Formats: sequence, C-alpha cells, structure tokens
Amino acid sequence: MDIVELFTDGFGRVRDGVLGVTDGLGADALNFRPDPAANSIAWLVWHLTRVQDDHLADLAGREQAWTAEGFSERFALPFPDRDIGYGHSSQDVAAVAVDGPGLLTDYHLAVAAHTPDDLTTAVAAGLDRVIDESWDPPVTAGVRLVSVLNDVTQHIGQAGYVRGLAERHGG
Repeated sequence: MDIVELFTDGFGRVRDGVLGVTDGLGADALNFRPDPAANSIAWLVWHLTRVQDDHLADLAGREQAWTAEGFSERFALPFPDRDIGYGHSSQDVAAVAVDGPGLLTDYHLAVAAHTPDDLTTAVAAGLDRVIDESWDPPVTAGVRLVSVLNDVTQHIGQAGYVRGLAERHGG
C-alpha cells in the first residue's frame, strides 16, 4: 500500500462515517444541539466537509467543490465563501440548519469524489514541500494531510456522539 492508498482509505472511512451518521435522520436530529453552545450534526458534517474541501483543494491546486459545484449557493449560509467554520459562534453554528441529510451528504460525496485525485496531486508535488510558513515550524503538505484527516475524523466521531444524544432525547 502506498501513501495515496493509505490516505484514500482514511478519507474513505470518513465518507462512510458521514453516510452512517446522517442516515435516516430528519431535521430535528440533524439540527439538535445538546446544549446551546454545542455543535449540531449538521454543523459538524458541514464543517468537516468544508475543511476537507478547502485544504485538499488547496493542496491539489483546484477550485473547491463548495464554489465550483454550487454548494455555496445551495446551502445559502450567511458566511463568506471561504468560511470553513473555524471560530464559529453559537449563532453561526445555529445558522447551519438543514431539513434533511441530502444536501450534507451530496456535498460530502462531491468532496470525497475529488479526494483520491487531490491526494495523488499532493503526493506527486511532494509531501515535504512547505505550504504554510506562518507556523513554527512551517507546515508541510504531509503534515497538512495528517492534520486534516485527524480533524475530520474527530468531527465525525463527535457527530456520532450527538446522534446518540439526539436519539435519546427524541430528536
């Protein structure tokens, strides 16, 4: 197994997690927040998909599915197109509300479809290449890939936890 296959497998598990955590849920469960300051499944899935789309598109030198495939317009959120959810307030989290899983899963599947090619491009360009000098030490493409996979994996786990709470509370 080479590095592209390894990362493709990891991101494929996230895709499967997104499909599993959203399967069969309606608006109440998707938008359920266990606390007014907590994240909903809708926000978590939107955010993890935005992170994956933003960061992998950047590594591959392509336009994000968010804008290129019209998801920004379809979601119609009150955020700039470049917003990925980092630093969102409770009110921002509440703005990411859906009426079913379709739009969330459509967006995630679009991003997941680009992921193998993005990974191939990123690896071919070199995992040791510095892509962000604002950190100490500077961030390489390889470190960014590990960081993104770690972040999206944590968020899909959080979404699964919120699903359990939503189901317990009748969401």
